[in-house]
Amino acid sequence: MAKIAVVPGSFDPVTLGHLDVIGRAAGLFDEVHVLVVHNPDKKPAMFEAVDRVRLIRDSLVEVGAPETVTVGEWTSGLLVDYCRRVGAKVLVKGVRSGEDVAYETPMAIMNRHLADVETVFLLPEASRAHVSSSLIRQVSSLGGDVTPYVPKTVADALAAR
Repeated sequence: MAKIAVVPGSFDPVTLGHLDVIGRAAGLFDEVHVLVVHNPDKKPAMFEAVDRVRLIRDSLVEVGAPETVTVGEWTSGLLVDYCRRVGAKVLVKGVRSGEDVAYETPMAIMNRHLADVETVFLLPEASRAHVSSSLIRQVSSLGGDVTPYVPKTVADALAAR
């Protein structure tokens, strides 16, 4: 039986840190579903979900991700409903700090309770531990150079805004 994992996130926009976590998840699981999800606690998105899906797909091609990584969108229902649908027993979350762990832990426990879906936390490369999508949006909107932190396709999309 294939080991299937889901890497959920808003990915607004996808960063090299995200791609690092996705790549390492691909080395641990037979299939990895990268899932753009709507987070009602986050501010309005810079990119529409369909654009984020395209940017992730293009970025995965850019970095040479394996074909076992797929990208989709989930806009309604519980994340564990998607996991059940695709047969995933694991969620993979990238965490940069203790604050991220504290935020993610209650959700991980609830997902285990609701659907017996475990959550695996992966730490980023140290050189990317300070990078978040919100920081990328802010730096980019103020004219800063974000090219060391995002794939070229994302840097181009940000520059076009």
